[in-house]
Amino acid sequence: MTNCDKLFLLRPGFEDPAYPGQQFYCWHCALLEGVLASFPDLAPQLDVERIEWPRPRQSVIALIGEQNQSLPLLVLAQGANSLHQTGTYDGRVFISEKEKILAALSERHGFPLPHP
Repeated sequence: MTNCDKLFLLRPGFEDPAYPGQQFYCWHCALLEGVLASFPDLAPQLDVERIEWPRPRQSVIALIGEQNQSLPLLVLAQGANSLHQTGTYDGRVFISEKEKILAALSERHGFPLPHP
């Protein structure tokens, strides 16, 4: 990974053993996918990784530990901070709430703000 912000999203069309025979998507991730698609000139500033639903989510664990696997998740570049951060792990800042991720995309990467 280059030293840029990394956005983790769930790959859509996953199954949950608690609901046999059904497929799902994460609507928070779908919201962020829509923002990325709406601003294709800004999206390349992020390293976006779409991962499978089942845990353990190894690529997330490698950056911010096993206890922080909920998605969507924005992991900031090494040494970066944000007013919107929701946690840190081993000196690395992350943002795990969709509204705060959207705010950080505006703050750090010039995405427009969501309309109130």
